[in-house]
Amino acid sequence: MKKLVIFDLDGTLLNTIQDLGVAANYALELCGYPVHEISAYPFFVGNGITRLLERVLPEGARSVENVSRLREYFMDYYEEHKADYTTVYDGVRELLVALSERGIKLAVASNKYHKAVVELIKIYFPGVNWVAVEGQKEGYPVKPDPSIVFDILIKSPTPKSEVLYVGDSGVDMVTARRAGIESVGVSWGFRPLKELREYLADNIATHPLEILSIVDK
Repeated sequence: MKKLVIFDLDGTLLNTIQDLGVAANYALELCGYPVHEISAYPFFVGNGITRLLERVLPEGARSVENVSRLREYFMDYYEEHKADYTTVYDGVRELLVALSERGIKLAVASNKYHKAVVELIKIYFPGVNWVAVEGQKEGYPVKPDPSIVFDILIKSPTPKSEVLYVGDSGVDMVTARRAGIESVGVSWGFRPLKELREYLADNIATHPLEILSIVDK
């Protein structure tokens, strides 16, 4: 049985894609670049804000200077509007309650910048007792580097065999594998089921409550 479950945030616990897309389009428009359909954004996100902004720029405009300009506008907008359209996926709150009732520890490991992660968790999951909530911090590597997982394990020491990592992308599956822990790929997130299988997810969940049976194995 698992004793600690670590969750990715965007595409796993929260559907944040419209707020991310609107903020990025706002920045693109102010800088004079074409905007994208919101439906394109699931394939832009997943590796942190810097990579998101690189990907949304035209191929010939992906300079450090242009990304920096976009980032300033993006951050200003997203700070104020990060919860305009964001929603909790159906079944996630019930899953977190069930895990907590079983005494299982809960944590978050996200490539979103740390301040936004903490604030979104407070907004959408105020009653959950998290042992760690970790986002991307300046000077620290983003997933799939497993450092963020190791930081959580320092805060809440748990044998790796008793840890489960839950995410919606290939990045998450690689993160879990590099950390030496079992993974669950969720089908309701931003990336297709095919990607989760290609990146060798140890388990696939099509509804949050299915994770309970994986925890019990």
